Amino acid sequence: MDIKKIKSIEVMPGFKGRIIHGSDFTWVYWEIEKGASLQEHNHINEQLMHVLEGEFEFTIHGEKNICKKGSTFLIPSNVPHSGKAITDCILMDVFSPKRDDLG
Repeated sequence: MDIKKIKSIEVMPGFKGRIIHGSDFTWVYWEIEKGASLQEHNHINEQLMHVLEGEFEFTIHGEKNICKKGSTFLIPSNVPHSGKAITDCILMDVFSPKRDDLG
């Protein structure tokens, strides 16, 4: 599968995702614009976030982290988290169970 052939959807301002749903997971390839922010939220889905490019300020458990290429975070179910793109970024997220609210 060629990632560039998957339709990109702007899920929220500055967050464009290429989304694949499996039967039990959702995988998202995010292209995020510098300055775009993700308000604090939580969801039932476990989430694994991985930074492929750029710098992303990620807050979990009230602790801010500057995530760079290679940074990975596991976000447990229902744990509040937020973030902001310090630079243009490419992130990859895996959610389980699948996110029916995405694409």
